Amino acid sequence: MKGMMSYDLMETIRNTNEWMGASARAMASYPAWGLVPHPMFKVMSAWGRVTERSFARMVIKPDWGIRTIPGVDGRDHLVNVETLVDRPFGSLVHFNVLGRAPMQRRVLLVAPMSGHYATLLRSTVASLLPDADIYITDWNNARDIPVSEGKFDIEDYTLYLVEFMRHLGPDINVIAVCQPAPLTLAATAYLAEVEPAAQPRTLTLIGGPIDPDAAPTEVTDFGRRITMGQLEHLAIQRVGFKHKGAGRLVYPGLMQLASFISMNAETHGKAFTDKITAEAKGEGSERDKHNIFYDEYLSVMDMTAEFYLSTVERIFKGREIADNRFSVDGHQVDIGKITAVAVKTVEGSKDDISAPGQCSAALDLLTGLPPEKKAGYIEIGAGHYGIFAGRSWRENIRPLVLSFIDQNAGVEATKVTPLRAV
Repeated sequence: MKGMMSYDLMETIRNTNEWMGASARAMASYPAWGLVPHPMFKVMSAWGRVTERSFARMVIKPDWGIRTIPGVDGRDHLVNVETLVDRPFGSLVHFNVLGRAPMQRRVLLVAPMSGHYATLLRSTVASLLPDADIYITDWNNARDIPVSEGKFDIEDYTLYLVEFMRHLGPDINVIAVCQPAPLTLAATAYLAEVEPAAQPRTLTLIGGPIDPDAAPTEVTDFGRRITMGQLEHLAIQRVGFKHKGAGRLVYPGLMQLASFISMNAETHGKAFTDKITAEAKGEGSERDKHNIFYDEYLSVMDMTAEFYLSTVERIFKGREIADNRFSVDGHQVDIGKITAVAVKTVEGSKDDISAPGQCSAALDLLTGLPPEKKAGYIEIGAGHYGIFAGRSWRENIRPLVLSFIDQNAGVEATKVTPLRAV
């Protein structure tokens, strides 16, 4: 049962902290303490509220929360989130805008499987919905998938993408964000060779590690320093007893969250200190900036061990995509076979996860694609998150991506909806 006790220990610690927060909140909120004019009770209550909420969010899958979008007819249209293809490890989801005429632009967003749920791209979806018909890959938490469903590694991930693209048809435009960029490129190359009629019209790769060695970061340095044996020993555990996936080997979401926070510990520490202070002063609110960000950031999911380990071994250490040596289900993928799909790369000049050069390396691999069908863009001043969410995405990158789709997808260019905030 190696690893299962460690997994359950982490969950026990999380559960205990949630309970301590709830207890502190309840105890310090008794009306009787109003007779004691001491700020300790307000601080204790504030600490309890923030602590309880933070640790509770870690095991909750966030809701998409996209209820309506404005239409060109001046009305708000309801949005239904519908599952089109349901598979054990992930689904293809459609944001069906009710009462809206069919859109010329059809976009598949490929969400990362890197610790957070696909809802991390909520603002990206919301910003694109007024101008396109949106689909997204919605990956499942590995702890909820029974061992009987088998393995899921990067080859399986790639085949899921192939299936989703086939289902949506050749008029789809694909946007891959961060981690899935190299696998989405491989899936497109696989279709270009095996089933050309099912290729997407355009492919946009945003901040992904096509060639991790093109520009070193803390992430790539870690990948070089650690051996696969060390990584498996340190990061892989078995899902605990209370979940459907009990016994499955995973890279736990709680362990990933600890790594995320440690990269910017001082910033996160200050954010929580400021939040507790604001709550104690009565200045906090349910949907303030802190809660909006951390409700999503703290919601983490387990990743199958074989997916995590094969990503590190084959994408980062082995550089199989960068060297055009990647194989899927015994088939050697040749990125040079992409000859008709227009490809655009997007990078941020201050991206400390996938530094500039890592993603644009894809353009050099596309030896069979005419230069006029290749484009690269660097957003000055943008970090990793900023190239798919926030002001840089809304005002600069999003219009460029939609324009690229119009120019290469054989559709009439239409006006892009201006956005101030999402």
